[in-house]
Amino acid sequence: MHIGLLQAGHLPDEMQAELGDYDAQYKRLLKDEGLEMTTWPIVDGVFPDSVNDADGWLISGSRHGAYDDLPWIPRLEDFIREIYAAEIPLVGICFGHQITAQALGGKVEKFSGGWNVGRHEYDWNDNKIALNAWHQDQVVQKPHGAEVVARAPNCQYAALLYPGGAFTLQAHPEFDARDMDMLLTHRAPGVVPDPLIEAAKATLSVPTQNEHLGHEIGVFFKEVARARLAD
Repeated sequence: MHIGLLQAGHLPDEMQAELGDYDAQYKRLLKDEGLEMTTWPIVDGVFPDSVNDADGWLISGSRHGAYDDLPWIPRLEDFIREIYAAEIPLVGICFGHQITAQALGGKVEKFSGGWNVGRHEYDWNDNKIALNAWHQDQVVQKPHGAEVVARAPNCQYAALLYPGGAFTLQAHPEFDARDMDMLLTHRAPGVVPDPLIEAAKATLSVPTQNEHLGHEIGVFFKEVARARLAD
């Protein structure tokens, strides 16, 4: 199955030099799922010609906000609506979660409670799932028909499942302890409050369920694609 990565941002230069950019992160996350991936850096204005250029789509995180006045954001929203209307599987992570909600009728704002950074536990269909978070923005109003599948006290719409074939989550299953350490070192200072940086560093050695979510994403892509072919 061929997945198109819509890359909506770039990681810090220091992090790219050692661990790669978002495309490398997602390839590592999905390495056991039997998926091929092509990247379109939409943050640089490079878009696919058609929603049919891939069998499924993945929208990355970004340092930009879904509400930012940038020329590629309305174009991405149109592309999301085309993907969704065609019932092609779509996964959104962090910014991808937010922009999908906004494109389909939801609302995104800066969270009044501030930043969520580091390891967080989510109530996920009656289970506890721990993942790394990195966001101040979040979905504050979900689109009509979207089902909440994960939440946390400081993130009520932590993961959404849409009828027709979209699944989005606020956390970053592609960020492991090495990634978080580099983000906390190279991107957080002067942006994220120091106490939150220190708290996040203190949990770097505590396990997360990244591999579990990577598998769930892989299963989602393949199940939606099979259902679409069966129709």
